[in-house]
Amino acid sequence: MPELPEVQTIVDDLNRSLLVGQTITGARVFWPKTLANPTAKIFSRRIRGQSITRISRRGKFIVFDLNDGDHLLIHLRMTGHLHLVPAGTERSKHEHLILSLGTGEQLRFHDTRKFGRCYLTADLKTVLSSLGPEPLAKEFTFAVLKNILTVRKRQLKPLLLDQTAIAGLGNIYVDEALWEAKLHPRRCSSSLTDRQISVLHQAIQKVLRQGLRNLGTTLGNSDTNFSSVKKRRGRNQQALQVFRRTDAPCPRCQTTIERVLVGQRSTHLCPHCQK
Repeated sequence: MPELPEVQTIVDDLNRSLLVGQTITGARVFWPKTLANPTAKIFSRRIRGQSITRISRRGKFIVFDLNDGDHLLIHLRMTGHLHLVPAGTERSKHEHLILSLGTGEQLRFHDTRKFGRCYLTADLKTVLSSLGPEPLAKEFTFAVLKNILTVRKRQLKPLLLDQTAIAGLGNIYVDEALWEAKLHPRRCSSSLTDRQISVLHQAIQKVLRQGLRNLGTTLGNSDTNFSSVKKRRGRNQQALQVFRRTDAPCPRCQTTIERVLVGQRSTHLCPHCQK
């Protein structure tokens, strides 16, 4: 599933493609369940003629602000992609939503496993109100993280994956941050010392910024794996320390990296560094 660095990479690509200011001249929905709301008929009628005024990210959502006060939100889930192609390009069977633009191009939502969802709403709160703070925002301070960890009293990994606690983190970057901070993913969040919270705070921001610099993480060569709007692969997989490195030596202590299940999620750790 694309996480904060991957989604931000897509948003940056969309902005560089000069979509802001473009008019949506038409919409075609090929799989109605791609739309969480409204219905395909209402969606197509309502979005036609609106222009894009801003493209941004909130958590793992891509947010298009439209000139009539509506917002188009896209959550890619596990296998979603956005592609910008010339009108007339042959449609793939996995392209479930096509937005035609005044430029003669089309923005297409491609989703092999059909888990991704799109929303058209006049009120962002109906979709985004439950999200926690942005981990790279200046408001995400040591004190904010300490409150998140101490109030909830949960295992670290499931808590950090909870989008209502912190928005944008996923399996890859949580494993990497916990390794960086030398914390076990099953550690109780409320048991951390102030020093450990400070180290975790820095680790979360470090691995996310690294992911952004590397234009995201692409794990594998399948078309279901992450790629940008321009179909570029990320390169952060080359910088991962523990994620999907089962049986490899820990880069820090050379102990064999293990894979375990934590909260039903595949988790990678060094049993020596992360006791």
